[in-house]
Amino acid sequence: MTDLAIDRVETVLLDVPLRRAHRFARTGMAAQPVLLVFVHTRGGAVGTGEGVVPGGPWWGGESVETMALVVERYFTPVLLGRPVDDIAGILRDLGDVVAANLYAKVAVEVALHDAWARALGVPLHTLLGGLARRSVPVTWALGTEPAPVVADEALAMLDAGHRSFKLKMGALDPADDVARVCAVAEKLVGVASVRVDLNARWDLLTSLKYLPRLAGAGVELVEQPVPGAEAEALAEINRALPIPVMADESLRTPADALRLARLRAADVFSLKTTKSGGLRATRAIAEIAAAAGIPCHAGTSIESPVGTAASLQLACAAPSVTWGSELFGPLLMSEELVTTPLRYEGGELHLPDGPGLGVEPDRTAVRRLERR
Repeated sequence: MTDLAIDRVETVLLDVPLRRAHRFARTGMAAQPVLLVFVHTRGGAVGTGEGVVPGGPWWGGESVETMALVVERYFTPVLLGRPVDDIAGILRDLGDVVAANLYAKVAVEVALHDAWARALGVPLHTLLGGLARRSVPVTWALGTEPAPVVADEALAMLDAGHRSFKLKMGALDPADDVARVCAVAEKLVGVASVRVDLNARWDLLTSLKYLPRLAGAGVELVEQPVPGAEAEALAEINRALPIPVMADESLRTPADALRLARLRAADVFSLKTTKSGGLRATRAIAEIAAAAGIPCHAGTSIESPVGTAASLQLACAAPSVTWGSELFGPLLMSEELVTTPLRYEGGELHLPDGPGLGVEPDRTAVRRLERR
């Protein structure tokens, strides 16, 4: 049998340029910092994981720099000599050494799964229970330019098969923000689905005042209008609106999922392997959602093809992921990081073939983009 013991852990920090600037409610970026973690086994299998946050530490409190430090100084001593299939035991011991730091943990946890699956010669979704689907629809995130420019971008993306679009909100005065989004939504009514993401920037009263206007303009879903800790406020908004509310910042752990389900605080759960610390915790959230009758959506932290492939493997293995995805990260990046690009076709992202994640990091590209 192949020796599964971990022989070496390698970390690489990259800065991957984007095709266009991408904005959130609080910040923006023209390049995405990425941490790649390579777990090498004595038997020769190499697993790859990714640590990445959407635009910096404003979202989850971690940055790629802190992740690299935690992996190198605290996680690696725990990992060396352990078999990669001892994932539950390794995660328990990592939790004893470092609390929280879920973004750093996902980089290691995905690398362990990838190495194990490659050693077995099976795709990663086999380790997650098998396939529920082979592709997921991809919602395209629109820019923050004036409404006519954004509407033109959406109409152009229809040719690529995209039928769902998301606009970021929360950076402008609420009245101006709503006017801008309504102008875009009205151009796309009957043509495509329009969704908005507040990135937790509004309070309860602002949300109750303005969100019904978005629903009236044809917006079909509202993501996380209030801060993540305010689950009761999210539940009140969800009861008030005639359109679905999706939880993101409020949903990081399986315990969060249980609380939100009990409160009926959201109609849709946004799953992210990044924010939840890995594939296993994210799968647990998806199973809680399934038991509560809550559909799931595969969200993004603007991962490279490596992290996107991990999220895709999970999304294709979880039956409750019926609300599509936002796994568009590689489409935003102007540099290709894998030897065979992920296949986007007909507005969907298709599962790659091959063992593990199904993608191979391009070491030449990685070296070119590595921080010096």
